[in-house]
Amino acid sequence: MGRWWAVRTIAGLVALCGLALSASAEDKAFTPCSLNPGPVRTVARVLDAETLVLDDGSAVRLMGALAPRARDAGAAAGAWPPETEAIKFLSDLVLGKRVKLAFGGRRKDRYGRLLAQVFLDDRGKTEWVQGALLAQGHARMYGLPESFACAHELLAHEAEARRQRLGLWNNGVYRAMAANNPVALLRLRGKYERVIGRVASIGRTKSTIYLNFGTDWHSDFTVKIGKKVIAANPDLAPTLDGLANRTVVVRGWIERRNGPLIDIADASQIEILDDEADPNISAITPSSDTRPANVPADPSPDANAHKNLRPAPQGAEPGAVNL
Repeated sequence: MGRWWAVRTIAGLVALCGLALSASAEDKAFTPCSLNPGPVRTVARVLDAETLVLDDGSAVRLMGALAPRARDAGAAAGAWPPETEAIKFLSDLVLGKRVKLAFGGRRKDRYGRLLAQVFLDDRGKTEWVQGALLAQGHARMYGLPESFACAHELLAHEAEARRQRLGLWNNGVYRAMAANNPVALLRLRGKYERVIGRVASIGRTKSTIYLNFGTDWHSDFTVKIGKKVIAANPDLAPTLDGLANRTVVVRGWIERRNGPLIDIADASQIEILDDEADPNISAITPSSDTRPANVPADPSPDANAHKNLRPAPQGAEPGAVNL
């Protein structure tokens, strides 16, 4: 049997976000995510490569697909090729066409934008918009607290683009950053990054697990997994305990808590690498029929301690994204 997985995501070891995944996806099929149906509207404007305006005036944020921005590289606004290419791709795909919205988790952000999975529903053609963006290398998979629906499927689409080095994955700005270079990571504070490194030790407090990538938590890179994430995933803590001396890739926004830190909101943010895996190619190599599982039907009209243990920070800073 062919080998499909170059690395495993933690999400593949625990049940979360409506995804029931096994430790060996080659042996057992996972239960795909389910979404709640939303309205069917026409796309009137494409504001950027992750925000649509519909014909009723509502704005939609394409959850799970983080578009490239000029600020990723410090480029001039409107002059960053990965950004302009992503906007063009999205505009060609959906502008002036009917789309079907679907929800998993939070429905709106603090700006009133809908947080939705979006499906093209035009002249008999159905296509997952986020999946298309990710599979062509025009976005990176991400999530927000309470908004990680379809994480496994999103990662699988992204992995195809990484495998082929499409779009932004052919640009050095989006390579995985080294965990053993905390000075460089701190310069990226507030940015969304993938960080690769070998876990030096596992730290614990009463409510938190830390993945330490060095021996000095005052300056080294650290990953924090809080009590809400652990409580929501009973099998997660034992898995994390086994990561000492393993190489992982962690994705999220870089914060400064003494040294650089990523605060984990969902287990899908951590990928365990096999020794030979290339972190810039694939987290999951999907089968050819990878799809969002349950494209919702049209809604009815009225449906709406010790040295290596990083202690809990004193006076926690706000995260880079606070929706």
